[in-house]
Amino acid sequence: MSLSQVNIDAFRAINNLGKEYDSLNPIAIFMAEYMLYILVIGLVVYWFTRTNKNRRMVIQSVLAVAIAEVLGKIAGSFYAHNQPFAVLPHVNKLVEHAVDNSFPSDHSILFFSICFSIWLVRKKEGWIWLVVAVFVAISRVMVGVHYPGDVLTGALLGVVAAIVSYWLVPKLSFVNSVLSKYEKVEQSILPIKAKTKDQSNHF
Repeated sequence: MSLSQVNIDAFRAINNLGKEYDSLNPIAIFMAEYMLYILVIGLVVYWFTRTNKNRRMVIQSVLAVAIAEVLGKIAGSFYAHNQPFAVLPHVNKLVEHAVDNSFPSDHSILFFSICFSIWLVRKKEGWIWLVVAVFVAISRVMVGVHYPGDVLTGALLGVVAAIVSYWLVPKLSFVNSVLSKYEKVEQSILPIKAKTKDQSNHF
């Protein structure tokens, strides 16, 4: 059995879940289409906790997304295929999507870049974010817009990019400089009492 056929068979097994269990479809649609907004809100909340630890984590997440997207474009230039709903018959297509190259999955790249970046810094709730990323990846298959290979590749690129960013950001001295200047401006607009080091590290 070819790798391509394994990919198709795995897609069918996941995508057909919505046909067998209708109650799963609204969950899959929400995870595939709207969970992104919750992820963005989460990053905003982390940023405005106003601790250096969380702000560096957000910066690392954004850089990880940029790195992973570049890697994804490179991967997509070497291998490409259209979405399952555009190629296979009887796909349980639950969302509207343009027909283009679905390899690798941009949603998986985005979620794993950010969620793994969070996990690297904040292990306790980082596991929750990683579970969210996994469910989003599965949901993209369930709604019919990606093959399992697309989301697995996107997840791998996201994880690699998060690790690179986690290693790289502390070495970029200008990040500390820009962050320090930003915080001075923010403090002048929205002043708060200085937190102790111990308090800052707890969040």
